[in-house]
Amino acid sequence: MPKRSELKLTKRTVDALEADGKDVLFWDRELAGFGVRVHVTGRKVYVVQSRGPGGPKRVTLGRHGEMSCDEARKRAARIIDRIKRGEEPAPGPPEAELTVAGLAERFMRTHVERHLKPATVASYRSVLDKYILPSLGGTAIAEVGGAEVTALHHRLRDTPNLANQAVHLLSRMFVLAEAWDLAPPGRNPCRRLRRYRTRKRERFLSPEEYRRLGRALTDAEAEGTIWPPAVAAIRLLLLTGCRRGEILTLQWDDVDRTAGDLRLRDAKAGPRMVPLTKPVLRILDAVPRSEDNPWVIAGQMPGRRLTGLQYYWRSVRARAGLSDVRIHDLRHSYASRALALGESLYTIGKLLGHTSVATSARYAHLMREAEKEAVNRVGGSIGAHVANGRVERR
Repeated sequence: MPKRSELKLTKRTVDALEADGKDVLFWDRELAGFGVRVHVTGRKVYVVQSRGPGGPKRVTLGRHGEMSCDEARKRAARIIDRIKRGEEPAPGPPEAELTVAGLAERFMRTHVERHLKPATVASYRSVLDKYILPSLGGTAIAEVGGAEVTALHHRLRDTPNLANQAVHLLSRMFVLAEAWDLAPPGRNPCRRLRRYRTRKRERFLSPEEYRRLGRALTDAEAEGTIWPPAVAAIRLLLLTGCRRGEILTLQWDDVDRTAGDLRLRDAKAGPRMVPLTKPVLRILDAVPRSEDNPWVIAGQMPGRRLTGLQYYWRSVRARAGLSDVRIHDLRHSYASRALALGESLYTIGKLLGHTSVATSARYAHLMREAEKEAVNRVGGSIGAHVANGRVERR
């Protein structure tokens, strides 16, 4: 028989119980045989133990939080009575250990799908289904350690960005597992893993490449070889520095000609306004508008928007001879051109919709290059009148 303790089990006392280094059983002082097992992971499970004609028996009742303490006490009393009378107790179903797959579903359902944008949800789901779950899905979270995470990371070594992304996602899952009391504090197995060193890819269009791209768009439009709204979308990306999703989700109601702004409702960092310039207005004026379609960049199905640009972009960049340029590089090129024209990092951050100056700081080296060019121009101008330290006389 378990020893009677001085502790009365209530919701408040069970909430406060902790295990120090190993699982611990706490027994109730009022109902002998009623207790709660506290695991080092933070999990708390009600149990009942008593002795009958057939010897001692212990039964798991259920998990604290899913079963109230009062409900567990009542069930314990009934089971103790059955055991003492020699009857078979009616145990609750055994609690299955939480696996990585179970944690992933809770992570996606209660956090990602509620708080993040659909594109991010799709990206996380893809990494989970293709890389994390096939390797670790059936493993209990208590059994996932640094060795398992390192093995996953190493398997993806040929794609270092993807390898780092998978570990980052797994780490976020374990951070929330701790917050949800599903794992003990400091248990994150991704914490000490050294990520692969990667370098952000930067590609900026030169003035000549801008001209080639402009000619390619004009020729494709004249020949009718590319869906016209896709051509308009690419031009808007070039002229605004917006993200692809911000242009593809633009509706006609978001074009405020009175205020002279584009209202981006679904921007990455929250709603923002983009000034309507004359070139942008010319592009918008040339886009066919249908009464039954609210989207600026219409798709080929009635009433729908265009959902992707990659197919059209590959055709345009091939025509322009720019096979190494990505759609997102148009945004970088916009920032680069702004710097070349003398705009500050703060202004560029505002134009691109950055919430942090640190995000815009990635273009700081371009500003330094622009400053060097300016110094050379100024120095060259002065040098035209100064030779060998002497002022030239006319």
